[in-house]
Amino acid sequence: MKSPAILALLMSAALSSFAADAPKTESAVFGGGCFWCTEGAYQIVPGVTKVVSGYAGGKTENPTYKEVCGGDTGHAEVVKIDFDPSKISFREITDLFWHVHDPTTLNSQGNDHGTQYRSVIFYANEAQKKAAEESMKEAQKEITNPIVTEISPLTKFYPAEDYHQNFANENPNQGYVCAVVKPKIAKFKKALAEIAKNHPEVK
Repeated sequence: MKSPAILALLMSAALSSFAADAPKTESAVFGGGCFWCTEGAYQIVPGVTKVVSGYAGGKTENPTYKEVCGGDTGHAEVVKIDFDPSKISFREITDLFWHVHDPTTLNSQGNDHGTQYRSVIFYANEAQKKAAEESMKEAQKEITNPIVTEISPLTKFYPAEDYHQNFANENPNQGYVCAVVKPKIAKFKKALAEIAKNHPEVK
């Protein structure tokens, strides 16, 4: 019979091996107008494992949707994008961001107006900050009007209420989804296909 010490070592080795084999996940937090649109777009990106709608960049703890819509909390509607860095990088996730929304309109997207709809990239570390700045610089070469996207440090991400999660898929016949979200996702699909031609890593 193996001693408790040996069993403990074997268990530790097994757990270490499992951890080494487990897929790694990184996250990006972006705001590009209504989070229903941004969520739906990133859900179809290969390498993205999960997208959660939420709030970031404000001063109120645990804000509600109603409070954020009031514009007083300072939060932006954002999505937290979990992705497998072995399949797609933070830089590539950011390069796609410019195709998800219009980064040249200050505090608005279409008919949605207010600071909660601002274009923003929240970075978690200096590497993400550098990648975001370089991506925006490259995107500006292709975009006529000045990009007004804010690049700020991420302090806290708050998941939105449950009914906001996976909204477009759960509510395919809702008015805003039909009029705004679906056309944006369809447009993004075309951009994604075009990008994939020049970037084999985005398949």
